Amino acid sequence: MKKYSSRFNKLFFALLVLSLCTHSKASAADDDPSLNFNPVLTQVPALTIAPDARGGGMGDVGAASTADIYSQHWNPSKYAFAYSKGGVGLSYTPWLRKLVGDMYLLYAAGYYKPGDSDLQAIGASMRYFSMGDIPHTLMDGPTNISFSPYDMAFDLSYSRKLGERFAGGVALRYIHSDLGLSQDDGRVPGNAFGADLSGYYTDYVMLGSSECQVGFGFNISNIGSKISFGENRSYFIPTNLRVGGSFYFPFDQYNMMSLNLDLNKLLVPTPPSKIGGTTPTPEEWDEYYNISSIGGIFKSFADSPQGFKGEMQEISVSVGAEYSYRDMFMVRAGYYYEHPNQGNRKYFTMGAGFKMSIFQLDAAYLISTVPSNPLDQTLRFTLGFDMEGLRELFKR
Repeated sequence: MKKYSSRFNKLFFALLVLSLCTHSKASAADDDPSLNFNPVLTQVPALTIAPDARGGGMGDVGAASTADIYSQHWNPSKYAFAYSKGGVGLSYTPWLRKLVGDMYLLYAAGYYKPGDSDLQAIGASMRYFSMGDIPHTLMDGPTNISFSPYDMAFDLSYSRKLGERFAGGVALRYIHSDLGLSQDDGRVPGNAFGADLSGYYTDYVMLGSSECQVGFGFNISNIGSKISFGENRSYFIPTNLRVGGSFYFPFDQYNMMSLNLDLNKLLVPTPPSKIGGTTPTPEEWDEYYNISSIGGIFKSFADSPQGFKGEMQEISVSVGAEYSYRDMFMVRAGYYYEHPNQGNRKYFTMGAGFKMSIFQLDAAYLISTVPSNPLDQTLRFTLGFDMEGLRELFKR
C-alpha cells in the first residue's frame, strides 16, 4: 500500500514557509500562546511575491511609483502614464534557496499603448512559480519517482486616463495551481479566476524652485473565486489591498530622488485562532471555509480576535528610495516590515539598474533583519526592452 504522508508533509511544509517566509515565530507561538501568532494564510501565495528587481530593490513598493514594464503586478493603472509606446520584460527570482535549491519564480510582463492616443494602455503578464522536485515516498522507502508542484497565472489589463491626472484600470486573471498530489484520494489541480481594480493619480507641486512630482495609487488584486483541489472545501486566494504614495524631487536636470511608501492588507478572513491556548473545533473550521470570497473581503476588516489592534497588525509596510542619474543609472534601497504575529518578515533591500534607449537591466538583493529567515540573501534579476527603442534600432 502506498503512503503519501511523507511527500504531503514536505509539500505542505514548503507551502507554509512560502506563506510565512519564517518559522522561528511559529514554533515559539506553539510554546507560548501569549505571542498571539495567528497569520492570515491563503493558497497560491506566489501571487504576492514581488516579481521585479526595481520594486523588490525598494522594499517591495510599487503602488504609486512611476510607470514601468512591471506595473502589471503593482498597479496596472500606471501604464496609462507611461512615456513609452510599449515594452516587454522578463524577471527571474531564485526563491527560498536556504531551504530548497530548485524553487524559483519566472515572470514575464508587457504593455502597449494602441493607436495615436496617449490615453489608454493594454497590459499582460504570465507568472510561473516552481516549487522544485519532491521525491515520491512509499511505505517501504523513497523511489526514483518525483513530482514537481507549481503555480501559474496569466492576466490581461486595460487602463485609461479618466482625466489629466488620474487613471483607472482593471485586470482579469486565470490561476492554476498543481500541488502534484495523488489523484487516488480525489485531489486534483486547482483553478481560480481573479480581477484587479486599480487607480493612480499624479500631479506636480513646487518645492522652492523645484518642480516635484507626487503620486498616489491603489490596487485591489485577486478579487474572485476561491480555489479547490477536489476536496469538500475551497480555499481563499490572496485578495490584497495595496495603497501607496510617492514623491519625486529633482536636485537638478541630471539627478533625481524618489521616496515611496506602500501599505498592504490581505482581504482574507482571519482563520480560527489558537490565541489563549484554545484549539479551534471542526465546526469552526467548517464555518471558516464556507465563507464566500466576497464575504471574506468585508469580514477581513473586523474579524481579528484582538480587535482593532489585531487588524492593524495585519497591515505590512514597505518604504523605498531610488536615486537616478540622467535616468540611466539607478541605485535603490528599502525596508519591509510585517508584524511578528503575522509572519515576522522584516528585511532591508538594495538594488541597482542600468537603462539605455533599448533595454534596462536591474538587480536587487534582500537582507533579513530577523534570524532564521529563509528569504535572506534573495536575488532578483529583471531585463526589460523598450519597443520604441527597438523600432528605432531596426530602422537603422
